[in-house]
Amino acid sequence: MQHLSFPSVSRRQFFCAAGVSALAVARGDLRAFAQEKQPAAPLVPLNRFPRTVQEWYVEQVRAAEKIGADARAKLKTRADAEAYIRGVRDKIAKCFGPFPEKTPLNAKTTGKLERDAYTIEKVVFESRPGFFVTANLYLPKGAKGPRPGVVGSCGHSHNGKAEPAYQSFAQGLARMGYVVLIFDPIGQGERLQYAHVEKGRRPGVGVGEHLLAGNQQFLVGEFFGSWRAWDGIRALDYLLSRPEVDPKHVGITGNSGGGTMTTWLCGVEERWTMAAPGCFVTTMRRNLENELPQDTEQCPPHALALGLDHADFLACMAPKPVIILAKEKDYFDARGAEEAYRRLKPLYKLLGAEDNVKLHIGPTGHGYTIENREAMYQWFNRATGISDAKTEPKLTIEKDEDLYAAPKGQVSELKSKTVFGDTGDCATWQRKERHFRPRMPELTDVLEARLRLPKRAGTPDYRILRPVAARKYPKPFATTYVIETEKPAVAVVYRLSDEQHLSRPPKDEGGAILYVSHHSADAELRDEPLIAELVKAEPKTAFYACDVRGVGESRPDTCGGTNQFLTPYGNDFFYAIHGIMLDRPYVGQKTFDVLRVLDWLTDVGHKEVHLVAKGWGAIPATFAAVLSDAVTRVTLKNALTNYATVAESETYAWPLSSFVPDVLGWFDLEDCYKALEAKKLKQIEPWGADGKPK
Repeated sequence: MQHLSFPSVSRRQFFCAAGVSALAVARGDLRAFAQEKQPAAPLVPLNRFPRTVQEWYVEQVRAAEKIGADARAKLKTRADAEAYIRGVRDKIAKCFGPFPEKTPLNAKTTGKLERDAYTIEKVVFESRPGFFVTANLYLPKGAKGPRPGVVGSCGHSHNGKAEPAYQSFAQGLARMGYVVLIFDPIGQGERLQYAHVEKGRRPGVGVGEHLLAGNQQFLVGEFFGSWRAWDGIRALDYLLSRPEVDPKHVGITGNSGGGTMTTWLCGVEERWTMAAPGCFVTTMRRNLENELPQDTEQCPPHALALGLDHADFLACMAPKPVIILAKEKDYFDARGAEEAYRRLKPLYKLLGAEDNVKLHIGPTGHGYTIENREAMYQWFNRATGISDAKTEPKLTIEKDEDLYAAPKGQVSELKSKTVFGDTGDCATWQRKERHFRPRMPELTDVLEARLRLPKRAGTPDYRILRPVAARKYPKPFATTYVIETEKPAVAVVYRLSDEQHLSRPPKDEGGAILYVSHHSADAELRDEPLIAELVKAEPKTAFYACDVRGVGESRPDTCGGTNQFLTPYGNDFFYAIHGIMLDRPYVGQKTFDVLRVLDWLTDVGHKEVHLVAKGWGAIPATFAAVLSDAVTRVTLKNALTNYATVAESETYAWPLSSFVPDVLGWFDLEDCYKALEAKKLKQIEPWGADGKPK
């Protein structure tokens, strides 16, 4: 047995540190400690089921992974492999499409840097009308005839294409004879979308901008990853417009977020002849099980529901050369990279090109470091024959400002359009279009379809927990029921009472109040004035308070702990974005929980339910109230006014977990509120897009 030693502490020091008075210690009277009035410890909100959401998602993602595994197991011939690739391309198109029509690039060269072996042209082009992309084109000197071309996709660097690792691979390839176009991603380098926003409301560069702009886009049926991929497609268009480039040899490479876009671009663009994604390719199951958040562009809608995984995007390249660049110490799990390679190898073999797929795992951590760059050089050189170099040539890193393509280093100075501006315009158009649609389906049908609600059958099973004392609720006692809404996901319900109750709810044919919490029913039972008012006004009415999955009692402790819950990149976002990939919106899951609790209350005997909710809980409660005949009265506090205000705002405070994908093409919350007027809807202090009273 291991023995642990601690610093020597006297008996007096120990008890004084514990709050015992020096007099009591001196007397040796420890009973005085119990008698002395101690400050009450704050009540920490109950959180007894922090893993249920994670385990529900793990089950769903494993089931999704099996779809792809079953399909690959049936591949026996070349024709099977070709059909599989066609099917994968069709599925990917459902995630990313449709892309817009191609419009003139209106490319301009704004400056040049002359170096010993190459020239760097500073380029600005429009991937969409008025939407500017800044790029650097590396042209090797002394080249005879067209040369192989490579598009470089940057990861989440604040300075985009100027990041030393990304300059390095562009320079290295140029010195070997390649023409390289490396461009700034949206929200990085010279393409900040929120540079004009005051600092207190401005999101961070890279991930922060991607989340704010990308989450908002789901409301109008757009996907930020499609915008990013479209930039890559138009970058290829520009590269191929240059006479110096040989269209028979065009590659794509990038690392981290650039590895993401390299992977996605393999699946959406057929003109590539070689690819080298770095520090991204693994499996979606590994990312979920390892609790690894990724930003909006890295999570294609519907992908998991369709059985897609990272390897499928690379399968679209087969039989063309692809090398997976992974890292042993990366947070993108190398085991997943190995699994992706194992999935691709038999497919390439059926196509007679087994040697055209390779896995390289570098020894270090996340990054496009020299060992992975050199593996990429060798792979591209093998495919093109342009060079026999195996090591990286000597490089000279440029200053960020020397690589600027925009006059002062930001496209906002060129009056570039913004992603959020397009989202707002689209939301406005969709709102007008809905009013002119000749026939709209019934709101209940639209809700069930957009929320992807599963069928409900019977009454859910439930558990009865032992009471937790001294919670300071509006009534002396509370019984906790754990409703198994969609195992292992649960909703936790407290039933308040004047007398202790330790068993199943009593049969009660009277009415009931069901409160759906904002963040924690346990905390809000103590702190929310509306609850105190309801209990006082209707003391004889059965009162229940509910946490749906993912809040309160099942607030996740994943992705770094419960303290990550409210952060933009935390576990609430993590499950919301996975819900979009699974075609099971998180808000739809929460709505299902409310509906199952209502089913349970109906089984108890309550024929009429007054549904009350606050903040985040008001959205699933609103949907459930429209769908459930058991609800006869509705009170909402701090409910979102409508989704359109979020879509039309530069910045906003509502989380992705509250959003319905493509909602504004079908309905808005105002339609639900109008329908609930028949159920005596009462709104208290509605919140706008900024999470404040409107």
